[in-house]
Amino acid sequence: MDGLIASNKKAHRDYAVLETLECGIELKGSEVKSMRLGKMNLEDSFARIENNEVMLYNTHISPYAQASYLNVEPKRPRKLLLRKAQIKKLAGRIAQKGFTLVPLKAYFNQRGFAKIELALCRGKKLYDRREDMKRRETEMEMRRAIKNRRK
Repeated sequence: MDGLIASNKKAHRDYAVLETLECGIELKGSEVKSMRLGKMNLEDSFARIENNEVMLYNTHISPYAQASYLNVEPKRPRKLLLRKAQIKKLAGRIAQKGFTLVPLKAYFNQRGFAKIELALCRGKKLYDRREDMKRRETEMEMRRAIKNRRK
């Protein structure tokens, strides 16, 4: 990953990530320029498979100021670029109860193409999130104790 544009910080808190894959995204010219400025938000965004295409919803890309009338709607659905075999595999996995597609990161790769890291996730229950918080807290306490002991 070369140039990170945006990341979905809530995704790891709310979902258990099972599998990730890199995919391209179909954009207009003004959207690419806006993304290069870092004007993208992945919060509350998700992907859905429709007509053998993967569509990304609720992703906000701010309008590019210099594009004037060439700007497009900031939250329009955008097509994600995947191979047919990958889409079929994802469709089979999503058909199972509780699975969803969530974008984790947006970045430009070494060749300058905009990419989305898409994750196959299962929603966490409230008690799972609480368990994760307790585990992190105990790990931090252990690190602090070890650090204080060395002094």
